[in-house]
Amino acid sequence: MQSPDVLPGELVYLCKLTEEDLEVWWGLIHKDEHPEWKKWDAPYYPLKRIELDKFKEQMTNLIHQGYDRKYLIKVDDDIIGMVTYYWEHETSQWLEIGIVIYLPEYWNGGYGTDALRVWIEHLFTTFPIPRIGFTTWSGNARMITVGKKLGMVEEGRIRKCRLYNGKYYDSVKMGLLREEWEAHQP
Repeated sequence: MQSPDVLPGELVYLCKLTEEDLEVWWGLIHKDEHPEWKKWDAPYYPLKRIELDKFKEQMTNLIHQGYDRKYLIKVDDDIIGMVTYYWEHETSQWLEIGIVIYLPEYWNGGYGTDALRVWIEHLFTTFPIPRIGFTTWSGNARMITVGKKLGMVEEGRIRKCRLYNGKYYDSVKMGLLREEWEAHQP
């Protein structure tokens, strides 16, 4: 099934990766040595820096293969973030999602919630999956709040397993069943 190029939301729209977006997207990820967004997006894992030419080459190859596991989040024509999905276990249809809003001026404004709402709807429409989930950490209260706004429940918590800046945090698993999603859609 061919994925649509654009998925519209109320505040944002999601769009497939294009070669024209790669340099700007790379800059949002790699321009700063210690980007602000990384303090919230699994900061206990180091950011693996990659040179622009290598990034463009890798992503261009994926684009030409029809890669649709990442969509850029845009407001007007500006990239503000990215959503993704991956198979935790494809045989059993266990799909997980992720999101990053790179620009702090778009935090706390509903942009991430809107992007994930559109992404979840797209994935439930595209795949015969019974559930969608994500994993975050207890230091990212905004992500947990977004999950709850979208009807997700905390399915698991592994206590004090994420060490960041000398402090231990919990790993938090959030999830949403298809029937729960469908019951709350207009």
